Amino acid sequence: MFVKQPELTYAEYLNHEYVSSIKHDFVNNQVFAIAGTDANHNLIVCNLVAVIHQCLRGRNLRLFALDMKLTIAAANNATYYPDVMVVGDRGDSNYVVKNPFLVVEVMSPFTAILDRREKRFNYQRLESLQEYVLLSQSEIKVEVYRRDDDGGWLVQSLGVGDSLHLQSIDLAIALSDIYEDVSL
Repeated sequence: MFVKQPELTYAEYLNHEYVSSIKHDFVNNQVFAIAGTDANHNLIVCNLVAVIHQCLRGRNLRLFALDMKLTIAAANNATYYPDVMVVGDRGDSNYVVKNPFLVVEVMSPFTAILDRREKRFNYQRLESLQEYVLLSQSEIKVEVYRRDDDGGWLVQSLGVGDSLHLQSIDLAIALSDIYEDVSL
């Protein structure tokens, strides 16, 4: 027998999240606990953050990783914790971003479907979003979803020997640098 989770308002979710010892996504007025990450996931995020941070120095842009919430008003305030985001400002609070132009998720075998479907669909509803990047943590494989001039989305697949060009911040990174020290 299944028991329906109680529904929360967005404000109730935020209040709950501020005091919770674990992180939760918020979708359709329900909360979903987020699984912890492994060494590969952390190494990929750290490698990417190190390169992006250097690129953004002196520019009026902010880089957030792992613990900053992203709320999507157009998706009934769906809220996630992307692995990496770049924004032009802080957002509405010190805890929530609403207008990133670059979002990166590191996919595990368990989160790949969620990242490719639900999150991609909701992220692409953000008017500010220019690029959504998915990095596999189990192989050198990258998917880049990039908004075109007509508002549609193009997809690019990258693999061993390729470089990732983040047009939104004008940065090219060899995948070997992103996956440095990662056990595949």
